[in-house]
Amino acid sequence: MSQITARLPDTVLASLDAAAQALRRSRAEVVRQAIERYLEDFEDLSAAIERIRDPNDPVLDWEQVKRDLLDSD
Repeated sequence: MSQITARLPDTVLASLDAAAQALRRSRAEVVRQAIERYLEDFEDLSAAIERIRDPNDPVLDWEQVKRDLLDSD
């Protein structure tokens, strides 16, 4: 496992320490989990943006979808 160093503002460090204490985890564990979750969200958002920009991906008309759903009863 690799190690990195980061500079954090004192307020962020205080919040990190409070979270680590509340979770009964080390700073490193809280930071690792936070980065993993951030990267998962980043990957999801990147995939969504790719789909939005894909000209071959059909775009739904919300008003038409709503009419279709309401008329299906």
